[in-house]
Amino acid sequence: MALAVSHLVGGYSQIPVLKDISFDVQPGELVGLIGLNGAGKSTTINHIIGLLTPMKGSIKLNGVTLASDPQQYKQQLAYIPETPILYEELTLKEHLEMTMLAYGLDQTAAWKRAHELLTIFRLDNKLDWFPANFSKGMKQKVMIVCAFLTNAKLFIIDEPFLGLDPLAVHDLLHLIETVKKQGASVLMSTHVLDTAEKFCDRFVLLHAGEIQTQGTFDEIKAHYPDAGDSLNDIYLTLTGVTRDE
Repeated sequence: MALAVSHLVGGYSQIPVLKDISFDVQPGELVGLIGLNGAGKSTTINHIIGLLTPMKGSIKLNGVTLASDPQQYKQQLAYIPETPILYEELTLKEHLEMTMLAYGLDQTAAWKRAHELLTIFRLDNKLDWFPANFSKGMKQKVMIVCAFLTNAKLFIIDEPFLGLDPLAVHDLLHLIETVKKQGASVLMSTHVLDTAEKFCDRFVLLHAGEIQTQGTFDEIKAHYPDAGDSLNDIYLTLTGVTRDE
């Protein structure tokens, strides 16, 4: 088991946002973290990447907690945030070099991989560009390249489809399939439920800081036969949201 979240209670203040949630992401699996704004998706991700400390419960990555071995925990993890975070004073090339150093990657192999990724996302002629020269979509592509440059065991991808053109979305989904086949785990938070329905192996549906349901699409559909035929319909039904709201 790559990621194991067990009885997690947490949030930003004394009043917990997350109320005893438990789920896992297995090696070679893409799990969709689904929920309305305020459901607790970002809070969950911030706990997993170590920006927040659990009030109760545990988060383990291949048996390692952040507290027991911070370096080993973090080196197993790659994160693509919803809003790109780049250093304005560093070029694209320097961002890649910093990623290689942070993860202790072999330079020769890493640069070979980097050039493959840069070509896929049409950034191969922009190594000397600074973030100020990039559009939001291009900045997102830089974050994707840096993440998939690593040998992470777990990729956490937060709302990846915002700002990406259709070709880049296709390329990202292909990359996700590739790392899955190599045994990596992927946790993806998204509002684009039709895409999630097609590509995710399992789902964790959050609502008001609690897990409403989890499982494969077929399992969820069988458990709630009257909720609808699509993931979007099922989610709206389970959260009590009507189309008129």
